[in-house]
Amino acid sequence: MANLDPLRNLKGDVIFRPGRLFVESGPQPGLAVLIRAGKFAEIGAAEDLTARHPDLPVIDLPEHLLMPGFIDTHTHLTQSLGKSLVFGEPSEIFRRIWVPLEGSLDAHMVGLSSQLAALECLRGGFTSAVDAGTRSAGHIGMLVDAARQTGLRLVVGQICNDLGGAAVVPDRAEILRIAAAHLAAYASDPLIHPSLAISIPEVGSDEMLRDVLQMCADAGAIFQTHVNEHLVAVERSLVANGRRPLEHLAHIGALGPQVLIAHSTLVTPSELKILAETGTAVAYNPVASVWKGNAIAPALQMASMGIRFGLGTDGTRADGFRLMDAGESLQRAGYGLASGDGSCGGGWLWLEAATSMAADASGLGGVTGRIAPGLAADFLLIDLDRPEFTPSHDLTWELVRYGNRDQIDAVFTNGQLRLLQGWPVDWDARALMQEIRETSAKAIANAPIHRVHPTADSILEARVK
Repeated sequence: MANLDPLRNLKGDVIFRPGRLFVESGPQPGLAVLIRAGKFAEIGAAEDLTARHPDLPVIDLPEHLLMPGFIDTHTHLTQSLGKSLVFGEPSEIFRRIWVPLEGSLDAHMVGLSSQLAALECLRGGFTSAVDAGTRSAGHIGMLVDAARQTGLRLVVGQICNDLGGAAVVPDRAEILRIAAAHLAAYASDPLIHPSLAISIPEVGSDEMLRDVLQMCADAGAIFQTHVNEHLVAVERSLVANGRRPLEHLAHIGALGPQVLIAHSTLVTPSELKILAETGTAVAYNPVASVWKGNAIAPALQMASMGIRFGLGTDGTRADGFRLMDAGESLQRAGYGLASGDGSCGGGWLWLEAATSMAADASGLGGVTGRIAPGLAADFLLIDLDRPEFTPSHDLTWELVRYGNRDQIDAVFTNGQLRLLQGWPVDWDARALMQEIRETSAKAIANAPIHRVHPTADSILEARVK
């Protein structure tokens, strides 16, 4: 069993010499990587790299894979206190559960929820996450604080709805002022990346959608919105505009390379063509499709058409390995079985969709997502000395099918150790969990949540009475 204690005291430049290093050509043996000032500085043959830098400490991990951290292209940090409340519920849970819950949270509870969610992200191997924006009034700074506390790289969305769908809806001028201040506040931050969001197109006027998109384009940030996710939303758009939500965004000029659309599960062939032609990116959320969706995004078709996409959790289950497995499995069940496609993209597609492709979709392609010189040292150390990887014939596929978060021994962002064997090294996660256990029930009780079904626990209790 590897001695991981040296990881706790790393300072300055260091060379990692793992058993395998996951580079563009796959998981390769015999390589080492130099980390300097929080970035990957050099990659090369282990003997050559260590010989060029004889004075630097070397971390030998012959039974580990060093791979890029996963990137969650779509999540909601302020929903972690409600998690299983949505299980078994009809699809549009945001109206009955998430908006009431988030809107009722005070700043302290937003902070607790965000820190818990960030911890879950890191435990699942996500070194970066794209938050779609909190609907809690004026508490977005708590998401930033949670990311800094935990070390999670965060693309944080400022919601700019001007037609509802948030706890507070300021007037147009105030929305634009807040948006500009948000973009400016984190423009050069090493860990926090600003973004603007409109929850769904119908809660933003055409003028606001265009203005916010232009602000993002000018700032080099991404614009986020949920599009073509549920049947009722598509129908509402058809009634209001005569066009489906994605068609309407195209009609008003609110698509493009700086746009990240969550879900796009209900897309027509012509809408896929629109996505390809505009360079718009998509967050493919396979677990969300299973748990509360109306359809599965045609990710394999998107890949074949050159549509940019990355994997996202939608705040469902923060395990990057299980997310890749779900991404591939849903494509196999939804499309591959009927067409006799045994590959369904191959293991490499799903690893890239969780790392480099996700970075590109999230506006982080020049920051993270790969083990490459100049990029942030956001990476995982995976223990390969496990039954699941023994014997190993195709590690790329094995990571997709057999990988699990309990195989992650260490998580780094910006070259700094954040988690060791699942737990933070510089703050007390168990104290956080205890406080949440003591306070979350009251917060949930105070929120005007409307569930359609009783909990499974209550059904079991009623059966024995």
